[in-house]
Amino acid sequence: MRISRLDLPKCKVGEGPVWDFAEQALYYIDIVGKAVFRWDPATNDLKSWDVPDIIGSMALREEGGAIVALGTGVHLLDFASGTVEPHALLDPPDPEVQLADGKVDRRGRFVFGTSHRKMAHPVGGLYSLDRGVLTQVDDDVHLGNGPCWSPDDRVLYHADSLRHTIYAYDYDIETGQAANRRAFFNSEKWGPIPDGATVDADGNLWSAICEGGVVLCISPAGEVLREIEFPTRIPASVMFFGPDLDRLFVPTIDPSFIPGREAGPDDGANYVIDDLGVRGLPETRYNG
Repeated sequence: MRISRLDLPKCKVGEGPVWDFAEQALYYIDIVGKAVFRWDPATNDLKSWDVPDIIGSMALREEGGAIVALGTGVHLLDFASGTVEPHALLDPPDPEVQLADGKVDRRGRFVFGTSHRKMAHPVGGLYSLDRGVLTQVDDDVHLGNGPCWSPDDRVLYHADSLRHTIYAYDYDIETGQAANRRAFFNSEKWGPIPDGATVDADGNLWSAICEGGVVLCISPAGEVLREIEFPTRIPASVMFFGPDLDRLFVPTIDPSFIPGREAGPDDGANYVIDDLGVRGLPETRYNG
């Protein structure tokens, strides 16, 4: 196993990586920097687009371009022009709530969490966006993070980071309904914030433990199989990428935007973990 720092600009809050298998390109975001990035590992070409608000997550669209989760709801991002337009807004709007981490299920629904802007109250929820129609799936969430699915689509994982807990739901891939929320994994032994996550082809969940300085591999039974110590205490997410989906991209956070915090030399950088001996699953594009 090897951890390498990538030759990419630092982020304030690097998050939300998406590997597009068709393009062989990696997309990721800077939440506080209000930007979307596209990196081609073969050429090291990097492109970026600015968005008008803090961005919680993004996904590529079947029809081209992307969707971005901003403060008021999901918006469309046109890569050619850089324009951002509303697509599915929270109704009613809530100035205390912002959109958080999200991913697309294998039927093309964009599933994302929300959070209180100051993370003080559990007023966030879990939402599903299917061809422009927004449905609330769950509530009572402080900070939603790391949605991802088991290989058979029967289990949805979603963390409430401020409760230090990754939950599991029974998931119906045909309807997009989630039920029977239950605690799957508590991260407190390793760090307070289970952040971005993904599932590999064997069904194991990989989670970046922010403020804990580790990336964990967790079995479907909730047992820690691997603990990978990281150069920074604040890894933020994980995504398998590459032609064989066998490299793990890990963005991190620069905490200097928080009053009283200073950045270490590796904070905010982007990393890759190689030679893990496992492979990820291809991501799906949003169906709207």
